[in-house]
Amino acid sequence: MRKIYFSLGLFLFSFFLQAQELELKETNRGLDKLFDFGDRVIDIISGDKWTIIPALVYSPETNLGLGARALRIFRPQGEKNQNLRPSTLPITFLYTLNNQSIFTTELEWWADENRSLLNARLELSNFPFKYYGIGDIASTITGEAYTTRFASFFINYERMLFKGLYLGPKYEFRTDDISQRIEGGLLETDRPLGYDGQRISGLGLVLNYDTRDNIFQPHRGWFNRIGYMDYSSFLGSRFEFSQLTFDLRKYLKVRNNSLALQSWWSFTSANAPFQQISLIGGSDRMRGYFEGKYRDRHAMVHQAEYRFRVHRNLGMVVFAHSGQVAGSLQQFDWKRFKYGGGFGFRYKITDDGLNIRLDFAIGDQRAFYFGLNEVI
Repeated sequence: MRKIYFSLGLFLFSFFLQAQELELKETNRGLDKLFDFGDRVIDIISGDKWTIIPALVYSPETNLGLGARALRIFRPQGEKNQNLRPSTLPITFLYTLNNQSIFTTELEWWADENRSLLNARLELSNFPFKYYGIGDIASTITGEAYTTRFASFFINYERMLFKGLYLGPKYEFRTDDISQRIEGGLLETDRPLGYDGQRISGLGLVLNYDTRDNIFQPHRGWFNRIGYMDYSSFLGSRFEFSQLTFDLRKYLKVRNNSLALQSWWSFTSANAPFQQISLIGGSDRMRGYFEGKYRDRHAMVHQAEYRFRVHRNLGMVVFAHSGQVAGSLQQFDWKRFKYGGGFGFRYKITDDGLNIRLDFAIGDQRAFYFGLNEVI
């Protein structure tokens, strides 16, 4: 009798396992159909030269933004050699629910078998934004609204000196017209440099050590950039100041996944307008903090992001960061760090590794961000 019960039990357990296996296979088939549909959509919008997609962005700074983005990824003479870095030319127009209109285009052109890099960017915006004051304690909780119309442009050329080491000049220009601000408000009370608008024009140098194995999805290598800019009235700048930045990144392969580490520092001289001094927050540095809520002469941000694949072109990331701003170097203190973190989803849309990303972050607020490409 016991043998009968034992045999019956084995049969039922085996039937249960087979049923679970069939259910899992059906689930995987359903997932694969969904991913097949997503890949077909990407193929439809991706032409031989240009990918044109509806642009959807979101961040606390912009609210929901709608528009269009045209993107071209190319190599010299159509080369498919993966050792040749792809050049990119995105063109974007957005209108956000915060009544911000934004036009940007940026060329990153690799040439001469990765020995030369030309990077140029143009942005034209009508940009309602918020001012929180200067320092590591916000002067107002909700921020004071103001509107600036600005145009900015920079061009940077780098030439390889040794393998992975690049050096080159950079020119930057920006003009702001603050068209609306609250009469008698925080901006007019504090009167920081640039409160009534600004024009800056400067020259500098960029030293870059870049050994990434992929510019979109690096698993190994370094990306260490040191930049120095000097803004002078000789070049037409209304404000004379200088700025030194360090952007130090390391990429590590962990099994089939990757870990990205970043340490970013910015040091600004005393006579910079408030739009140009060092700040933290936003979609690139310290997600979960409003961009520019904390700004001062100097700033530092440290970030880590762990990336792993979930299924086919779908991936996930978990990230953490800390940072602070200070009026002087002596004011930097580990007790004044602000912390945050979160997680996100990635969907690869090109063979080179370009991703659509959706991030959920917690800092001094809960926020989510939607856009293209990796943060670090």
